[in-house]
Amino acid sequence: MSQDNVSIHGIWASRWVFILAATGSAVGLGNIWKFPYMAGVYGGGAFVLVYLICIALVGLPIMLAETVLGRRGRRSPVNTLRNLAIQAGASARWSWAAVMGMIAALLILSFYSVVAGWSLDYIIGMGRGDFVGIDGEGAGARFGALTADPLRLSLWHTLFMLVTAFIIARGVVAGLERSLRIMMPLLFVLLIILLGYSLTTGHFMQGVEFLFHFDLASVPDGILAAMGHAFFTLSVGVGSIMVFGSYMPKKSSIGGTVITVALLDTAVALTAGLALFPIVFAAGLEPSAGPGLMFVTLPIAFGNIMLGQVFGLLFFVLVAVAAWSSAISMLEPAVAYWVERTGWTRVRITCLVAFLCWVVGLGTVLSFNLLADARFFVTDEAGWHLFKWTEQGGKTFFESVDYLTSRIMLPLGGLLFAVFAGWVLGRDVFRAELALRHPRLFPVVYCLLRYVAPLGVLVVFVTELFK
Repeated sequence: MSQDNVSIHGIWASRWVFILAATGSAVGLGNIWKFPYMAGVYGGGAFVLVYLICIALVGLPIMLAETVLGRRGRRSPVNTLRNLAIQAGASARWSWAAVMGMIAALLILSFYSVVAGWSLDYIIGMGRGDFVGIDGEGAGARFGALTADPLRLSLWHTLFMLVTAFIIARGVVAGLERSLRIMMPLLFVLLIILLGYSLTTGHFMQGVEFLFHFDLASVPDGILAAMGHAFFTLSVGVGSIMVFGSYMPKKSSIGGTVITVALLDTAVALTAGLALFPIVFAAGLEPSAGPGLMFVTLPIAFGNIMLGQVFGLLFFVLVAVAAWSSAISMLEPAVAYWVERTGWTRVRITCLVAFLCWVVGLGTVLSFNLLADARFFVTDEAGWHLFKWTEQGGKTFFESVDYLTSRIMLPLGGLLFAVFAGWVLGRDVFRAELALRHPRLFPVVYCLLRYVAPLGVLVVFVTELFK
């Protein structure tokens, strides 16, 4: 395959568009509701240092691998791995790794759309003043009422998927690139505005202390968490970075570009913590993580501080923008593949794939209400059941899909991509495509890719599988 292969889908205008795309893919709900809290409870600055080391040893090599493979192949991840494997004299079945990643991305998008849809509901709620003066009981009740209403959840899920599909259907340049040039600067601006507001709460230094206190004693408990988040946060393992890499201009530096993405992703997560936790402290609340932080704790905080309604509205707009920037990266690999395979128009393929995601997402919608007692993988006194109607035990449809994708398919996909790039693609091919400005760095990068990163992913895989 020629190194001068050209993507049939289009090419980014510059490396900075790839940076926006990859950062948008990486920056999602986890940056807002997970990483800042992890840093606070696992040693603050010490945890951040360990996390950056894990990024360098595990996350970056796999991200480099995906980007190299994408730009070398210039096709969807499935066809890229198939073509590169054949060129290297290996089995075309390596493409199955990308098929698994593509399926994982669609499954994640199916429930991610539902959860992200909650932020759209909260934008309306904040704008109406629903949270002004609200207490813990009221915030919990409102969130419970949202998740208990399948029609309301379906409405927001539908709207979120329609916007995602609209962006993808317009193509790489008119859709993806144009939307990213709007969404990512908007995300950064909103984050800076919220950070500026947190400086006025009188509790900013309390937030700084929570995030950056240096507690080495707490780090051992957070090493696996740091390693796992370093892998998951960069959006590797599903082919999103690979397909974005296939649109990267030939002369762009892959190494410097990928490092920039990792630094921006980490900076956004830390800035989100600095923007949000002072607001939480100002309301006299304790920090938390997960949906509870975003949809219960923060609404209470915004509802009980000066100008909270305005900045609460901006916050949930920020959440929606971050979610959309990630969602488009999950839909693109499948759309690119089916366009290549069928020759159908991009609009037609996008509508079909997005509709499939929407249908699967209805299972997540119903997991919170009508089908909450439909459980999979149930273990009780009668033994083990693949499926059973019960109020306790097992996993809902949403929890099952989340477990399958995050604990099995993503780590396995990342491992296979690393192994392919390090052991199948060929050293000279990888070196030529990576084109490091300092050749002496290549043996270090290649060693990380072949040995350290796969071992790190194996640790994450085993840990997550049996957690």
